[in-house]
Amino acid sequence: MTIQKIEELNTILEEADCLINAEQLDSAIDKIANQITKDYGDKLPIVICVMNGGLIPTAALLEKLQFPLELDYVHATRYGMELEGQVELKWHSYPQSDFKDRHILVMDDIFDQGHTLKAIVEWFKENGAKTVSCATTVNKLHDRKVEMTPEYVGAEVEDRFLFGYGMDYKGYFRNLKGIYAVKGT
Repeated sequence: MTIQKIEELNTILEEADCLINAEQLDSAIDKIANQITKDYGDKLPIVICVMNGGLIPTAALLEKLQFPLELDYVHATRYGMELEGQVELKWHSYPQSDFKDRHILVMDDIFDQGHTLKAIVEWFKENGAKTVSCATTVNKLHDRKVEMTPEYVGAEVEDRFLFGYGMDYKGYFRNLKGIYAVKGT
């Protein structure tokens, strides 16, 4: 079964279209970091990584932010290892930091429909954060979004099934330094 799974995954990657390469990702993160530095450089924010997808882009972003900040994470998902999101948000881990009356910057991999990110932002607001903003590596272009928009977006991409740079295909490929679209999507 392992050999068959590896072959299946390698085929998915070989046939995928690279929508954003490593150089373009670096530029996208630079763009976000410059904007965030202007807005948060004097605020002692808490950067919240949305696990698991936000891990790679958050790490890249943190290397570019040269001002005092704290780091924490949440793990909340509508997807799990599925290809389509469920209605209800499932919380696996809440932040450990005392964020009451603090400036919060939530970092995630993608703004797709926005249900997960909107629920996380609302949770922080309802639980005492002073301000809450969000950043995503990519914004997927379509008209099925919730009524919110991330304040910081690195790049916009077409409406296809994406993986790489934090986003997964059935739990795999989060590690790729590129954003890919599954063939035929």
